[in-house]
Parts: sequence; structure tokens; C-alpha cells
Amino acid sequence: MALRTPQAYKESLRDGRCVFFRGQRVDDVTRHPVIGIAVEHAALAYTMPLDDRMRDLAVVEEDGRLYNRCYKMPRDSEDLLKRSELIAAITREGAAYPVLLKEIGTEALFALHMIGALLAERGQPQYLERVERFYSHCRDNDLALSVAQTDAKGDRSLGPRLQHDPDYYVHVVKERPDGIVVRGAKVHTSLSTNANELIVLPTRAMKAGDEPYAISFATPLNAPGLRLIASPHGSEPKDPIEHPISARRKMMETLTVFEDVFIPHERVFLNGELDMAGRLAINFVRFHRFTAVSYKLPLLELMAGAGWAIAQANGIGSAGHVRDKLIQLAAYHTIALNLLRRAAATCTLEQRIAVPNTLLVNVAKYHFAHNYHHCVQILQDLAGGLLVTAPAAEDWSCKETSQYVRKLLGASKDVDVEERLRLMYLISDMTASDYGGYQEVLAVHAEGGFEAEKLQTYREYDFEQAAAYARRLAGI
Repeated sequence: MALRTPQAYKESLRDGRCVFFRGQRVDDVTRHPVIGIAVEHAALAYTMPLDDRMRDLAVVEEDGRLYNRCYKMPRDSEDLLKRSELIAAITREGAAYPVLLKEIGTEALFALHMIGALLAERGQPQYLERVERFYSHCRDNDLALSVAQTDAKGDRSLGPRLQHDPDYYVHVVKERPDGIVVRGAKVHTSLSTNANELIVLPTRAMKAGDEPYAISFATPLNAPGLRLIASPHGSEPKDPIEHPISARRKMMETLTVFEDVFIPHERVFLNGELDMAGRLAINFVRFHRFTAVSYKLPLLELMAGAGWAIAQANGIGSAGHVRDKLIQLAAYHTIALNLLRRAAATCTLEQRIAVPNTLLVNVAKYHFAHNYHHCVQILQDLAGGLLVTAPAAEDWSCKETSQYVRKLLGASKDVDVEERLRLMYLISDMTASDYGGYQEVLAVHAEGGFEAEKLQTYREYDFEQAAAYARRLAGI
């Protein structure tokens, strides 16, 4: 099958899936006033391969077959770099708002290939065979993928089997000759309202007794018993001038409920193998944080560019403390970019799949997340209070108010009032709107929180070698 068109992608979503938004069943996600924005934004994943400017980056030709580069199994550092470049490019096209319609799902497929290979080595080849067939199905049909990993969890101090409600974690409730039946819930499921397939992964390592929870599988998003309860955050109508990003860009997240959903054996990739549950979760995250930093790069560049532009518009660009703040924004972007490139360059080959340097990826992700709120503060400081007190876009054209707005809100003689206000609106949307709050929460929690990144960094760093150097210099 050839690469799909944006229209074909949208048509594929009219499949009777069970989606709720603010307590109402959604008949057609493509025409919904909020979810429809997310569909249009996600369609960039199908627009880019058809764009002559992007085709060489977005499309792979292999054995006479064309397919989206996201599906390219990384075999070396060059594959990882190209993947990162594609993710950054599509995010840039999406106004620094990530698309991720195939990126997260293919990360899961890479991790599942690795786990499948290990299981095959110990005499369970069926899982790898299933993963390979499902991967080929998704690649060759150019499907959109979502991943559900984070369980509802309930009491975080207890494991799955000890919860007072077993449905806090997705688990097997029935084994059938032709498959399994699953029940439970996942949270923070991005893109599920507008993807074709949902890949489910375990969220943590499991212990004896957790076998029903040590599962991984795939299901179409219109499967009977699958219910998607969409988050309404940031869904209020917005003026595209005052909200140049969030008025046109959207990603949906859902509480994803499995109410006795049947999964055929052919789509089951892990079922009770306790020792592989945590390993699968970690392998997914090793790719997922690489993607995370890749899609954050346009946002970091935008922060530096918006900071510089508003400093010039405000007439403060030559002040020493302003240059210091701009240097911090530039360093923030540059460090993340080069950590990512180095992570790709120093990848490891595991089960014939190139895995980005785990230490550097986690350091890069922590660098981004730990410094994000500080850089938001810098941007707000450079812009000033007009971020939240500026007149509305309608006041530019109102006969009674436009003369005052255009006369009194100027600053630098080289920048006109409308340009200055548009920059204010952009920075306000980035840092002081519901979208700005969304980005701040993502910085803390998406792709794993601070402690997860710190723990992985601690595990990966060679303290023994560093300590040996210290002991030698101490004469020990």
C-alpha cells in the first residue's frame, strides 16, 4: 500500500470508536470542534511525506517500497539522527507543538522487537513473530499509532495485585482458546482519539503474583469495550491572533478504559512473563526520551528566538542583564541539541537495533525538564506585564480604541506596535495561557518525571571508574 494521504487518514477515524468529551459521546472525531483540531494537527504526519521540501527526510525507500521514516528500524547512529531530525522537522511545521502520530508507537514496536528477540532465544519465538507481523501491518498500511503505558495505579505504594481495586492496572481476566480478555485503565494516553491502533505496554516491573498484569498487546481503537474519556484541558475557543499556537494546534489525551476487551493471540506480545515486563517498560522509555528531546528542540529554539525578538521590540536588547538571559536561553537549546546528537552517535546495538546512549538521553531530558520553568521565567521577564494585560486583537480595529493601542503601545522605533503585540501574544500563549500551563506540566511529567530521569542517570553513570580516579589521586 502507498503512503496514505491526509484525507485517507481522516476517513480511517470514522470507525465507530467510543470517545467521550465532557460527558457526551462523540459521533465523529474528525468533525468535533475540539478533537477535530487535534485531527487536523496530527494530519501533518501525512502531509509531510507528500511535501517536496520534506520528502527525502520523511520517506524511506527500501526494496521498492516507500514508507514513513518513523517506521525505519534504527540500525546505526545515522538512522537515529535522521529519526530525530524528522521529529524536530514535523514539530517545527506544527508550530513547536508535537505531532507524535507515529513516533511513540514505533518506539513501542522497537522495544517489543528487542523483548521478542530475547524471548525467542529462550524458546518462545511466537512473540517476536507476532511483533514482526504487526509491525509490517502498521508500516505497510501507514497507520497512526498510540501507546497506553501508564496505568491508573491507585495507591502508588502498592503493586498491582495489592490494590483494593484490581482495575487500577490493566490485566487479563480471562484466557480463551483464541486470545485473552483484558480489563482496567490507562491514563495520559496521547493521541488515542485520533490514531488507528493502540499498543499497550506494562508500566513497571512486576513481582510474583502480578502475572495477569504483565501483558502487552495491540488493539484497534474501535474495539468493543474500549472507551476513551478525553481530557478537556485547553479546549475553550481561542482567537488565532492572541493564541497563535494553541488556537490551531491540539493533542488529545484520554483516560483509556478496557471493559472486557478481547485481544486475539496474534496481537498479544507479552502474557505473564514477569521478568520481561519491567525490561519492556525501560526499553520503551530509552527510545521515548530520545523522541522527547527531539520534539522539544523546536520549542527551545522558539523560546530563544522569541526572547531575542521581544527584547529588541522592547528596546532593551543592549542591556547587560538581558544579554545574560538570552545567553541562558541559547545555552538551554544548544546543550539539549548536542546531548541528543551525541546520544545518537554513541548508540549501542542490541538485538540488531540501535539504541541511543541511555545516559546521555536521560541527562538531556533532565536538562530540559529541570530548566524549563526557569526559562519560562526568563521569557516572561523579557516580555513584561503586557503578556497578561495587553488589549485584545479586536482593539486594533475598533474605531474607538485602535488609535490609542497603535499610538501608546509602541516601544522600539524599529518595531511597529502590531509586531510587538503579536510577539506578546505568542509569548503569552507559550507561557501564560492554559497551553503554557500544559507545557509546564509536560516538562515535569511527560516521558517520566524528574526522579525517573535522575534514577536512570544514576544507574548509567560509571561512578566506579570516576571513584577509581579520585582514589588514585588521593594515594589510595
